[in-house]
Amino acid sequence: MIVFFLIVSLLASSIGAICGIGGGVIIKPVLDSLSIMEVSKISFLSSCTVLSMSLYTFIVSKIKRDSLVNGKIATPLALGGVLGGILGKMSFSYVIIFFQSENIAGVFQSAVLILLTILTFIFTIKNMGDKKVKSLHVQNIFLCIIIGLVLGFLSSFLGIGGGPFNIAFLYFFFSMDSKSAAQNSLYIILFSQISSVFISIANNEASKVNLHFLIVMIAGGILGGVLGRFINKKIDSNIVNKLFMIILLIIILITSYNLYHFSVNI
Repeated sequence: MIVFFLIVSLLASSIGAICGIGGGVIIKPVLDSLSIMEVSKISFLSSCTVLSMSLYTFIVSKIKRDSLVNGKIATPLALGGVLGGILGKMSFSYVIIFFQSENIAGVFQSAVLILLTILTFIFTIKNMGDKKVKSLHVQNIFLCIIIGLVLGFLSSFLGIGGGPFNIAFLYFFFSMDSKSAAQNSLYIILFSQISSVFISIANNEASKVNLHFLIVMIAGGILGGVLGRFINKKIDSNIVNKLFMIILLIIILITSYNLYHFSVNI
């Protein structure tokens, strides 16, 4: 089982680093589908994995001075992401407490994730055609914070790190290409996951998680960051876009299974 957790975190983090989707959007549905532990524990493991990968990617890009992060835009987004991460984590905890059921919380997460992933898939398909979606050039700091808050909330509530929604938002609101969006997305994910993990630790959720699984998944996240960063430098934006589309389809299929599974076990 330890080896499986390492493989999942490594592959998901590698893809996450390439596309800027964090990796949690793969880790969370895959582990949910196996029913090996409660959704709250999986969310925490996913957040820690994504945090380790995004932190590694950010530090290395700063050291090598090849970062594509636009600080004037990404920093307000990240600050909003911190607030959103706190609100998202608190909201998810309240859902579990209110319904007193991890399975109902899983239904909520799966349903929202499917809906948003389908919308992102449609948006991406349309944007890859001849008639691209007209993008904006938001510069207002307040609007950046609000957008970051929404992204942070979604990533923390769903326990996925950031997912494909960051990429769609960064293109639509800030006219970023896929590679720039990937790096800026990981920057936002870094801050939103810091807040999410901090809340989990404060709520004593970390003590409920198997330490061996946690260490292995953090290691997989860092190794995935290394591999993903290397591959991202070697391929062009068109390949990144195609990989992104494939991942969206896989996420939709796995999460649809999870929705059914959680529903029948309520």
